[in-house]
Parts: sequence; structure tokens; C-alpha cells
Amino acid sequence: MTRLIARAGVLALIGVFVALGVWQLDRRAWKLDLIERVEARLAAPPGAPPLGAVGRDDEYKRVMVCGRYLTGHDTYVQAVTELGGGFWVLTPLDSDVGRILVNRGFVTPDRRGQVPPPQGPVAVTGLLRLSEPGGGFLRANDPKGERWYSRDVAAISAARGLGAVAPWFLDAGANGAEWPRGGLTVVRFRNQHLQYALTWFAMAALLAFLAWRVRGRG
Repeated sequence: MTRLIARAGVLALIGVFVALGVWQLDRRAWKLDLIERVEARLAAPPGAPPLGAVGRDDEYKRVMVCGRYLTGHDTYVQAVTELGGGFWVLTPLDSDVGRILVNRGFVTPDRRGQVPPPQGPVAVTGLLRLSEPGGGFLRANDPKGERWYSRDVAAISAARGLGAVAPWFLDAGANGAEWPRGGLTVVRFRNQHLQYALTWFAMAALLAFLAWRVRGRG
């Protein structure tokens, strides 16, 4: 009876390993499809932003908006980029489709508070990004202390008294050597699912081999 229970346990474990390998292959197919769709969005010409609610299928779409920046309402969000540590500068834009938070780009700590938005009408082209609620860097946003660790649209809008704001923000595109430095958005997806799948299949095969050896000796 004990041997039967042990064999059943081994078979069940092998089945679990195989199932995990298959699941990772499914995840790999999903990730490859996601990468293909995002790359298509990045390559497409900029269009009008969506109205109303947005979802994952809207993220990283290239959009263009026209309007005027609302001065005196910049929010500095902690960031780490290829230029080092510093801040994203988020500024509300009164656009032709409503009020939108625009990530104008990155500044180093010594430039904090030194980069007011341009005056007059502007046209901003960039990537649509979903809100980042809660916080980041394992730290919660602290609106009262003016310490922001994620680009939480709702929280920033409430702290600045901006009223109705689009539920997403816009990452402005490259602007040469100007500050804030735009175009630093990193679009990269980890895709190690094939490696994980092979690992699970290898563990299933190894366990099956060991079980066969033990049974042969018995």
C-alpha cells in the first residue's frame, strides 16, 4: 500500500511539472502576441487619444494632443533612467479632448522646480500610458509631503485640485537636449517563458527517470 501511495504521489508530481511546462508555453505565446501588438502600436503614426475608459490594448499607443499647459501645477515623481536618478515632471494640459496629465520628461535633482512648461499653444506627441496607482519603489505616494513614487493620475489630480482629468497620462516623445528630457520611456517585456517551460519539463523527465530506476532496483 505504501508503495502504491508513493507511486501515485510521484505520478501526480510529474503531472504537475508537465502542466506547469505547458502553462509556461501558453504564457510564452501570450507574451509574443503582446510584444507584436505593442510593437505595431509603436510603429503606427500618432492618432487622436481615446475618449473615456482605456485598457491594456490602448497602452503605448502613439497619440497627439493640442492645448495649453496649466502652469504652477507640476508634480515631480521619483524616477531612474539611463541619465541616472531624478524625477519625471508631470504637468496638466488643457487639450482639445479635455484635461490630460503629460509626463514632459526627466530632470536631474538639481533641476527640480526649474523647468516651467512652455507658454501658449503646444502640440504634444507621445505614448499613452496607464495610471500607476499606489506607489512604487516599494513605497507609497505621500501627497501631503510632496513625495511621489509612481504616476498615479487620480491621486495627483486630487492633490492638485485639477478636477476631471483623463484616466491615463501621456509620455512625451523625444525633444533633443531640452529639459525635461523626453522620449526616455523604456518599452521592454521579459520573455523567459520558454526557459521556464524547459525547466519544468526537465524536472518531470528527471523525476520519471529516478522513479524508473528505483522501481527497477525493487
